[in-house]
Amino acid sequence: MKFIEYPDSDMMMMDLADQLAGELTNALLTHDQVSMAVPGGSTPGPAFDSLSGADLPWERVHVMLTDERKVPATHERSNERLLRSRLFQDKAAAAQFVRLVPEDGVDMGMLGRRIAPHLPLSILLIGMGADMHCASLFPGAPQLDAALAPHAPPVMEVDASEGLEPRVTLTAPVLKGALSTHILIKGPEKREALEKARHLSPKEAPIALVLKNATVHWSKD
Repeated sequence: MKFIEYPDSDMMMMDLADQLAGELTNALLTHDQVSMAVPGGSTPGPAFDSLSGADLPWERVHVMLTDERKVPATHERSNERLLRSRLFQDKAAAAQFVRLVPEDGVDMGMLGRRIAPHLPLSILLIGMGADMHCASLFPGAPQLDAALAPHAPPVMEVDASEGLEPRVTLTAPVLKGALSTHILIKGPEKREALEKARHLSPKEAPIALVLKNATVHWSKD
């Protein structure tokens, strides 16, 4: 694990965007198409704002979410909504979006076959909750063992806590198989959770799945 500490979140977001743009550019030198999975939530928004202006052949970049809530794309809790408003702007508007939530008539098996051609992921950007979850792999979730299995399908539907809408998430084989992994976290609570996760199993701390070869970007604020 490589750990980068930043003096503030503004600098972290700019540096992260530069690193992602550089890795995409390098990958495109040797591949006709590259794939990148990114998280939803509000934290990565400023990095997406910067990355969207990167001068690279975005039409050859396939972007998917690490997880998504089963809600319409216009819903306020939709991660797709965030991507469309923050990342798929400016030059990055030409990127190819691989939807993680199935449309009518598309089941999990079909969705897995849609994602398979884009694996292994060229780049994985992922967040972490204070409970050490990543994507929608939550400690104690009923589907966690199945999602952590070595031969799990690329994508699974999982239950959400507190009676919220179910989610669709990339599974352990996809997350672990990424060629480059970046973890984005902020604040002392998540720094403490990260240190704890380093000594736990993926079942106890799902983020442990990807820690070994990840670059962690952290700022105090």
